[in-house]
Order: sequence, then C-alpha cells, then structure tokens
Amino acid sequence: MNFLTEIVAFVVAIDVLVVVHEFGHYSVARMCGVKILRFSVGFGKPLAQWTSKKTGVEWTIASLPLGGYVKMLDERESEDRIPSEDLLHAFNRQSVFKRIAIVAAGPVANFVLAIALFSVVFAGGVTEPAAIVFAPAPDTAAARAGFEGGEKILSMRDAAGGESHAIRSWSDLRWKLLDASLDHRQIVLTAKTREGAYDFPVNVTGITDADADQDFMDKLGFTSGGGTLTVAGIEPGSAAQKGGLAAGDKLRAIDGRPVNNATSFIDYVKGHGGKLVTLTVERGGKSDAVTITPEVKTDASNGKEIGRIGAALANQLPTVDVRYGPIESLRLGVNRTWDISTYSLRMFGRMITGEALLKNLSGPVTIADYAGKSARLGPTAFISFLALVSISLGVLNLLPIPVLDGGHLLYYLVEAVTGKAVSDRWQLVLQRAGLVCIVALSMIALFNDLARLIRF
Repeated sequence: MNFLTEIVAFVVAIDVLVVVHEFGHYSVARMCGVKILRFSVGFGKPLAQWTSKKTGVEWTIASLPLGGYVKMLDERESEDRIPSEDLLHAFNRQSVFKRIAIVAAGPVANFVLAIALFSVVFAGGVTEPAAIVFAPAPDTAAARAGFEGGEKILSMRDAAGGESHAIRSWSDLRWKLLDASLDHRQIVLTAKTREGAYDFPVNVTGITDADADQDFMDKLGFTSGGGTLTVAGIEPGSAAQKGGLAAGDKLRAIDGRPVNNATSFIDYVKGHGGKLVTLTVERGGKSDAVTITPEVKTDASNGKEIGRIGAALANQLPTVDVRYGPIESLRLGVNRTWDISTYSLRMFGRMITGEALLKNLSGPVTIADYAGKSARLGPTAFISFLALVSISLGVLNLLPIPVLDGGHLLYYLVEAVTGKAVSDRWQLVLQRAGLVCIVALSMIALFNDLARLIRF
C-alpha cells in the first residue's frame, strides 16, 4: 500500500509541477503572438485529444503520465513548408527579448507556484514543534552562548544591529539560523527563561558548507527540546523488560541527566553498552527508579558495538499552531521561496567547485519516497513538498546548461549583447556537452538514490 501511495504521489507531483512549468511557456508564448500547435499532458500515445476552435491548439492527454510539453510553431522543427501568413507567429521569428521571456516563463511559473503553495500553508496554519532548546552539548555555539536547556527562543537579530525578527517555531528558527550560517553573520537570540527574557549572542561563523549539507543544527548545539519522552513499547526478553521498564512510563532522567529528547537518550544508551544505567521514570503520577544494563549489539551501519535496551520511544514535543494573515502569508511565501532558491543555487555552485558533496543530489527514487511520505502525513506536508520540488525544478532549469531552459537563455543573452545568434554549429556542440552533463547528473542522482535505498 505504501509503494502504491509513493507511485501515485510521485506521478501527481511530477504532472502538476511540469504542467505548470509548460503552462508558463504556453501563456507567455500566446501573449507574444507565437502559434501553439500542441499542449500535451504526459508523453507517448494519446489517450484523448481535442482542438480548441478559438486558438487552434491541440490539447492532448498521453499514456505516460510523467510531465508534458508544449509545441510551438518553429521553422527549425517543421518538416513541411510553413504558410507565409503563419511565419510571423513562428517562435524563431520573434525578437530575442520575446524569446527570452518565453523561455524564462517556465521556471518563473514554478517559482510562482511555490510562492502560492507556501502562502496557502502559512495562511491555513500548520502545527510545528515550538522553538524550545534542549540542553546543548558542551563546546557548541549554543552552549557557549549560555543556553542550558528549556529556553524558548522568541526572536533573532544581527549582532551588528538591525531589525529583530520573531521566531514562531522550530522550523522558523532553523531557516533563520541556516541563512545566518551561510552568510557567516554574528547573531543574537532572545529567549524566555524561568527568570525572564534574555539575549544570547551566538557565533554561527564556524559553520562550513559541508556542515550545511549535513545537520548544521547539531553542530551548533541546537536540538528541539521541552517535550516528554514516553516508552511506547517493550521488546520481549529485552534489557528494558528485564529491568522493569513498562509501556507508558515517562522518562525523566538517565543517570541524573534530564531527559526530554529521544536523540540524546538513544545516544547515551548507545555509549553505555554493558554498563548499568539508572532511569528516573514517572509512573502513575509517581517518580520511580529503574536500573537497566543495555545489551551490547553490533551497529549494522558501521559495525561498531553499541548499547541497546529494546524499548520503543515516543517523543511528544510541545507544539505551536502557526497561522498568518493573507498579506503576511504571501510575504512569507516569497521569502521562503527566495531562501530555498538561493540556497539551492549556492549548493549547486559549491558542488561544481568541490566545496559541497555530490551525494546531496537526489533522483526520482528519493523524490518518490518523499512524495509518498509527505502524502501520508497529510495535505499540508504534501503541499510543502510540492513547493520545495517546484523550486528545485525552477532552479535546475535556470542553470546555464544547453538542453535546459537556462542554456537557451544563455544563447539568447549572447545574441542580445552581440547582435548575432549563436551559430548552429556551436549550438550543436554545446547541446551535446549539455546532454553529457545532464546524463552525468542523472547517473549521480540515481547512484545516490540506490545508495540510500540499500545503504552501501
């Protein structure tokens, strides 16, 4: 059933995003006076066709539902002689600036769609983890700033001065910290503690591009906290069962260390294989102590020995309902689209220079996996996923690689500057080079997909 969900969600996502992209080309081409021959949803054998009496466009639904295309009148692609009355409406006869507008309209449509989708999410409201900090690891930026755990972050501003921006959720905090880290800016976080609201100057300048590729929040020492860690189940014959741990127990401490985060609890247990640990649990409204000796197991991912108690955990983090008005939602939609677009471009650039890892490229398998997962999580998660992939599609198509929209834009920009079109010979050479680049990127993305799937 999960596999079927992934396939359906993937097909829906690809169809929506590509059709919107092609509709961008179609709309601007129509406005520029270009004759459209066909608009196809999908590829392959037509399942349904009809021709608009008003525009003459042949609308098609094809058998392979993976995207689509728009076909314009173009002398370079026509085998038959084009009637003289239609020549003025051929794509290749348009001014260079009209051609630039038509080609750029596809990626722009993807960005507009992302803005609209994010705006819907912000306006409709979303439940997210609250921006409450778990006790940071020693010698991290959060620890050096003075965070002890339990603080609720309220706002962020640049240390050099400027406007203070409210932090509404953990996701909001993550995006703002990512932006500051990539720009190597010193920041100040204002957080609410038991004693009141205080400023915490945080140094995020030590984050590298490689850290941004991974979980930079861990390196900074910021982990979501403030929640309740509950035992959801116990494996028969496990160390947890032998020690007397029971489903429904609320974990409060391990060896005297406060517990409200599953990651830190699991890491502690992993590092204490074969060693006695004492858990402070809340059971029936009363505090109790449970002693357990984690079993020593071999970690399948790296072959190292780790501790394991055999308990399933449920991490119940405090949440906030984040909802914005129409104007604010639109502004946030634009900002989020801009942030993700610039971040994606930075990562592409750093992959080319070798500063970032190629393993971050994802292909259709990963996209299908996330499409299915987001669809199962609900409409809000799936809409956010669509917005994210729409931005990726827009950014990818703007890369100056022949075959992609960005490659054609490069040709037309050269023509606009020099007054001469790029020769057919050079276009053919660059087209082949661009095809090699696309195939290489596709192979790397597919390899990364398989590596994640079978974990090698």
